[in-house]
Amino acid sequence: MMAMAASPTEYVTHHLKNLSVGEGFWTIHIDTLVMSWLLGVLFVGVFWAAGRAATAGVPGKLQNFVELILEFVESSIKDAYHGPRNFIGPLALTIFVWVLLWNLMDLLPIDLAGTILRFFGVEYWKVLPSADMNATFGLSLTVFFVIIIYGMKGKGVGGYLGELFTHPFGSHWALWIPNLVMNLVELIAKPVSLAMRLFGNLYAAELIFILIAMLPAWAQFIPGGAWAIFHILVIPLQAFLFMTLTVVYVALAYEKH
Repeated sequence: MMAMAASPTEYVTHHLKNLSVGEGFWTIHIDTLVMSWLLGVLFVGVFWAAGRAATAGVPGKLQNFVELILEFVESSIKDAYHGPRNFIGPLALTIFVWVLLWNLMDLLPIDLAGTILRFFGVEYWKVLPSADMNATFGLSLTVFFVIIIYGMKGKGVGGYLGELFTHPFGSHWALWIPNLVMNLVELIAKPVSLAMRLFGNLYAAELIFILIAMLPAWAQFIPGGAWAIFHILVIPLQAFLFMTLTVVYVALAYEKH
């Protein structure tokens, strides 16, 4: 609520500030960690409950819902990746559902969490992990290491390192350095693009919600409702893109050219 801030600038700044400890590189965003953990526990708990209640007979609503997500993720993997899926399947499922839950937090009223937590002495609290670059880069760095591991798994350590020096221009020794530079740029660009795409879209969406919240209460319904409806399309799309690109990047690293 605008009454909680002395000016529009302070109101926007307040809502974009994380609850953090530490300084500089070692700063830890407590709200991002707590929200990510809570949503992760929710994800695991719901899927665990569905697994416990699963039946070969007439499935319940929860089982239908979970099976729908599993089939969607499995079909997405089959289209892009043809290697062993014993790890990539759970990874893709985790990324899709976890990022989806992250993004859904953007639909909560802007001042809801702050108003509640202020009674407990908490001044800053961002409920949207996707609007924190630390969260999106943390997830994309995990994907980065998976890409490297699966590249070595599919081609062998020697084959993977050899490809860095011989692809795409050829195996002549004079082309080793240009090949290595090109491949390193491509490799680094993958996690950066994953992180920045998710962060940029959700940060911009959060900022628009904040600006709408600065309007008088009677004027918020139409623009807020319209933006929320549009954002409902963006929320699953960004989760799907993060998952799909992860699977594609792993497939490119695993399969021989």
